[in-house]
Amino acid sequence: MSATNDRKVVINKRQKGLSREALGELSQTELIDKIVQLEAYNFQLRNLLHKKLTEHDRSNAEYAELLGKETAATATAPKETTTHSGKVKKQRKFDWSIAHQRHVLLKLTYFGWDYQGFACQEDSNDTIESHLFRALTRTCLIESRATSNYHRCGRTDKEVSAFCQVISIDLRSKHTPDTQLEPASLSSEIDYCGLLNRVLPKNIQCVAWMPLRSPVYSARFDCTSRSYRYYFPKGDLDIEAMREACKLLVGHSDFRNFCKMDVHNGVTKFIRNLQAARVEPCVEMLNNSGYDMYYLEIQANAFLWHQIRCIMAVLLLVGQRRELPRIVSDLLDVETNPCKPQYTPALGLPLNLFHCNFRDTTTRKVNLPADGAEDDEAMDTSAMDVESSESPAEEKDITSWIYNEENLEKLIENIQCEWTEFSVKSTMIRNVLQQLEHLLEKNYHIKERVTAQVILLQDSVKPREYQPLLERKRCESLENRIEHFVKKQRLIVKDES
Repeated sequence: MSATNDRKVVINKRQKGLSREALGELSQTELIDKIVQLEAYNFQLRNLLHKKLTEHDRSNAEYAELLGKETAATATAPKETTTHSGKVKKQRKFDWSIAHQRHVLLKLTYFGWDYQGFACQEDSNDTIESHLFRALTRTCLIESRATSNYHRCGRTDKEVSAFCQVISIDLRSKHTPDTQLEPASLSSEIDYCGLLNRVLPKNIQCVAWMPLRSPVYSARFDCTSRSYRYYFPKGDLDIEAMREACKLLVGHSDFRNFCKMDVHNGVTKFIRNLQAARVEPCVEMLNNSGYDMYYLEIQANAFLWHQIRCIMAVLLLVGQRRELPRIVSDLLDVETNPCKPQYTPALGLPLNLFHCNFRDTTTRKVNLPADGAEDDEAMDTSAMDVESSESPAEEKDITSWIYNEENLEKLIENIQCEWTEFSVKSTMIRNVLQQLEHLLEKNYHIKERVTAQVILLQDSVKPREYQPLLERKRCESLENRIEHFVKKQRLIVKDES
């Protein structure tokens, strides 16, 4: 079997259970057997979830309810408040039937090294999205995720950060829909960023919001490009060789050898358009030492799962002169090399979603499912690569980002505290290194200094003898993976002709 152009591979969306009519036809004995089976399966899932949860997760009320337990917080917290007169006063529930809503973009910044990724996960409560929706519901800006018309621009992995993560969502508004775009309404609107930042963790903050004219404008599907930056020290790297290799990445190519294949989720097409790739120094003045910091910046319409980390892993090998820059062209030639050589992606911690560009007018005519999970490929970011049909005379759906001086000052203050903490640690470590390097040079008269700054980024055991990429053991081919999941009834191959 091969994934040819006249065949389409889709996920086999099988019904997850019997219909009510089918259940009604079962006998009492068959129904009892089914209940026993489901309870046993539920018991197994609870045990599995309990093992994966951290102590912080177990103390959360949501997970406590799921596990059938009461946390110390929920056990002692009063369900009702008592007034001075001794009367019991119930907490009033927010009335969403009279609330107005507006569709907006929110720009977020976060440091991801303390979190399990951006997207919500069933077995962890410590994700960016979990904290974000907890803040949105706590501040009564949304009723629930399911009704919020939510989409995310990118889905960053564990430890990955973002300066410009953007989401589209419906938020509560003070004003009626017909007056929401008036200057007076914008200036007197709820301070979305300030309200959220007071309840969000200090390393997850809202930077700005933008009112939208279209209720179906999507941060995911109407994003035209995303730029990521990967930060790294110079170490012993040949920066010019890495720049030469970057030039070979630009353009439409099949990047199956530069990603982690997620075929079981229906991802069988790996052609992406890399619009730019460059290596630049972080500061203008360099000391010409292994401690100089650089970044790789890559811009594209969409990315595959672990694509940038795999690209960085290969570029590090080029920079260490273990591979020639033309290895990029060899790996992009999927006719000659259809199977990916086995290598470890670069560490995720230095990666940052740095910038996003959006089209002026949405190409979406109907509202898709509101949870942002429709046709959700296992990608760092995902987008529909469609041409804009907007005309010059058409009114733009996007407006301008709305900032708040006080919120920006507070955000800078928080991030300066982060900078101070890590700069103090970095300076202390650097001083220790200077002393150790001086001792080594003084006692052993070495000719070359130790430059091992990039070993951590490669996240693998250093081999005694390097094996070139094209001589390594290969992963399974795309066709074999598709065939495997078709046999497991996870995927279906349709003849498009």
